Amino acid sequence: MNTDHMEKKALSAFLAAQRASVLAIVDGLGTQALTASVLPSGWTPLGLVEHLGYAERHWFQEIVTGAAEPLAWPDDHAPLTTPRTPEMVFAFYDDQCRRSDAVIARTPLSAAPRGRHPGPLGDEITDLRGVVLHMIEETARHAGHLDVVRELLDGRTGLGPR
Repeated sequence: MNTDHMEKKALSAFLAAQRASVLAIVDGLGTQALTASVLPSGWTPLGLVEHLGYAERHWFQEIVTGAAEPLAWPDDHAPLTTPRTPEMVFAFYDDQCRRSDAVIARTPLSAAPRGRHPGPLGDEITDLRGVVLHMIEETARHAGHLDVVRELLDGRTGLGPR
């Protein structure tokens, strides 16, 4: 097994673990809890999951490959909230993660992005490796946010993949 393949396998495993944490943390919440805003900033758990789907789409499709298929809906939501149903949002997130995994599988870690993220982060991320590391960080950060909100919603803690 070559070094690039081993590193890609390790990075993919860490990204998959963070995605699984996000889903485990919100597992069992009903629509009312998923769409509840419990912090002053106003975001909802469902809106955050949708945001993570957008992040997967942006980084792996728009940035790495340079193009993404149009969304099935207009980008019309307030920050980190959504008018869509839990079923639609979870299907969207699952689809975006599968598409991201396909990009990772077919792209060398050293491949330069075909698109460019605006701002300083766009200058810092120069290859697929950087995109995967960024998405591990982004997903883990938001899993932490969801952990706190889950505790505020129903007192449950220590949630995550078993």
